[in-house]
Amino acid sequence: MRITSKGQVTIPIEIRKKAGLRPNTEVTFTMSRGVVILKKATDAAHRGHRLVETMRGKATTGLTTDQIMALTRR
Repeated sequence: MRITSKGQVTIPIEIRKKAGLRPNTEVTFTMSRGVVILKKATDAAHRGHRLVETMRGKATTGLTTDQIMALTRR
């Protein structure tokens, strides 16, 4: 396996499955005694929560939930 000129490497599917690494999974890299260690980021489980908090209060249409639902059902 080789690292590309962009510093990329493909993680074998078996390893991705065992580690639970899905597309868009946040990871961290550390070094220990000359060995590179890749781990799921500890805050990865909170990513959805962060996204919701970022979006909260952004909808300023002034429409009620019922009005929005009526628009999406047309």
